[in-house]
Amino acid sequence: MDTTSSFIKSVTKRVWSPPQRPFRVCCHNRETRKGITAGTLEELQERVCQALLLSLSAGSLSLACEEDGTEVDSDEFLMTLPNNTMLMALEPGMTWRPQPGVVVSKSQDHNKPRTGRDIARVTFDLYRINPKDVFGSLNVNATFQGLYSVSANFECLGPKKIIREALRVASTLLHAAGRLLITSASMIRHIIEGAELWQPQRTEYKASWN
Repeated sequence: MDTTSSFIKSVTKRVWSPPQRPFRVCCHNRETRKGITAGTLEELQERVCQALLLSLSAGSLSLACEEDGTEVDSDEFLMTLPNNTMLMALEPGMTWRPQPGVVVSKSQDHNKPRTGRDIARVTFDLYRINPKDVFGSLNVNATFQGLYSVSANFECLGPKKIIREALRVASTLLHAAGRLLITSASMIRHIIEGAELWQPQRTEYKASWN
């Protein structure tokens, strides 16, 4: 029975496994950044350990949002995160810390006076999800007065997708150019035919007038 139950769980996990989603992960000091795809929190922890070369079990690794330190502790919360969210890998005994110069907003700090150093911060993060990517992807994160943050992610394509998209654009342009040439030729033909019909009528009209 135990073997049958394990087999059913294994098959169910394969059939109903969530789709792979892209995430980005950094180490505690933010010096190493990697692009990783995973569908569950357990799978993400395992791949983070492999990518960052951490010599510890996946279960003892903690993940937190790099921007505000929110801990990722369940698959449900992981599903709510947008693609390419930056996560921080925390080994046992480590705690999240904000980036130097970035002020983390708190509800009790809204009424505190702003300092001259806390104005705005813009960070650019260039990374690759797939080693075969040609240009990589770019993430831009802007924080204003430590309270408002806006981020934009620009994903670049691999060589095959770039060639496919270039051929698709070229095909569309050639199709549009072909239709334009056909329309121009038809208009020129109508103008020529109209001129040929108008010239005999004009000659006949002059003869009848004389």
